[in-house]
Amino acid sequence: MHAASSPFPPAVARLLARFGFAPAPDSAVADCIRRGVSPWSEGVHLLWSMWVFITPLFGGQYSWKWALFTGLSYPVFLALYAKVMLSSRRIAYRYALGMAALCLVLMPWYPSGISYFVFGCVMLRTSKRISLVRYLVQIAGLNAAFLIVAVAVGYPWQAMVWVPVMTLIIGVIVNVERTNNEKDDALKLSHDEVRRLAATAERERIGRDLHDLLGHTLSLITLKLELARKLSDRDPGASKRELEEAERVARHALAEVRSAVTGIRNADLAAELASARLMLESSQVHLEYGAPPQGLSPEVERGLALILREATTNIARHANAGRAHIGFEQDARSVQLCVEDDGRGGVATDGNGLAGMRDRVRALGGTLSIDSPRGGGTRLLVRVALA
Repeated sequence: MHAASSPFPPAVARLLARFGFAPAPDSAVADCIRRGVSPWSEGVHLLWSMWVFITPLFGGQYSWKWALFTGLSYPVFLALYAKVMLSSRRIAYRYALGMAALCLVLMPWYPSGISYFVFGCVMLRTSKRISLVRYLVQIAGLNAAFLIVAVAVGYPWQAMVWVPVMTLIIGVIVNVERTNNEKDDALKLSHDEVRRLAATAERERIGRDLHDLLGHTLSLITLKLELARKLSDRDPGASKRELEEAERVARHALAEVRSAVTGIRNADLAAELASARLMLESSQVHLEYGAPPQGLSPEVERGLALILREATTNIARHANAGRAHIGFEQDARSVQLCVEDDGRGGVATDGNGLAGMRDRVRALGGTLSIDSPRGGGTRLLVRVALA
């Protein structure tokens, strides 16, 4: 398994790796890199650690002792945070427990360290794929340890209430967000798998069609050419007839191959419809669609598939819809694609997606119209003439 690429410049990455701060292939940072998200975005959660510096304001406890403990413990906390994000998920939970332990050790002298405890409880779920029930059991155990130390040290009852409540609430929120991210990753893999399976099925169909069309035909042409060669000396007339027959068979095979190639792209729209259903259903949008048209040219098939992809992506991201419908109509002169939803509507200007769709429709020599009253959903209609 290859190590994940580092978000740091090469020289800095080598220096950090020497001290054990290189991202493991299955770390949280590696997951961000694979999703195309900046790993630095995870650092925004460190803003919550400002409570370390704010807590003394409520009790007037700024002192040299507070400054000493902060100067010694805060770098340790940052190192533990980095290790949680960079280490393998199999061991990252140890550093989250280290944050909680750092708080428990410092509690008799350093109340600001409670922030370390909250981080440790929350990041216990971030660092490891575990069920919600198991996570809550672990949180309960850590909070029991906190309450034992708090009672022994003599902390006020308010702290004994808000710390467990806060760790529970934030922990559940992070757990839900993490689960949603995992579902999004799984959905993306499903989309990619649908397209891969569609491409594989298309290649297999092409192979079968070519075998059925050309296998017997090429064998027949080969036999007739061999016969013509043998007859060329003793019966030139018969040899010429065999050559003419071989030419006729070859022309017929060429016509059949061209007819088969016309349908090679038929899987594009079918695969795109399957992908659209996965995407919209995962966004709680119920999709209904009709069967894709047959016999389209490769250019029209591919163009309509890309337009359909952009339209369904816009519905999933922006429409806030509950239902959507994709329909096709085809006659001898044109093919029509209709994509409509019951979302918020109000599309007044073309964004990048609509501009791209208009360019594709224009390249196909077709027309695109949009009806999008505010609050009344959106209806996109594409009509392309067939040569």
